[in-house]
Amino acid sequence: MATYVYETIDHQPPLRFEAVQSMNDRPLDTDPATGRPVRRVITGGYGLMGVGKSTASKAPASSGGHCCSGGGCGCQ
Repeated sequence: MATYVYETIDHQPPLRFEAVQSMNDRPLDTDPATGRPVRRVITGGYGLMGVGKSTASKAPASSGGHCCSGGGCGCQ
């Protein structure tokens, strides 16, 4: 089961709520509590964290120690 965030989309102030659904369930069309129309909000969610050494420490010395030292990701 996954937790999804929904937001109302009518002309009233937006209301957000969470719904626990199976990934196979259809997205909600309305807020079960109020009947207002809703849309599913895309959120960042949780990333996976590994145990062990970082991939940045394995980057070649010519890259400055960062995997994105070319400047494309904007982390510098």
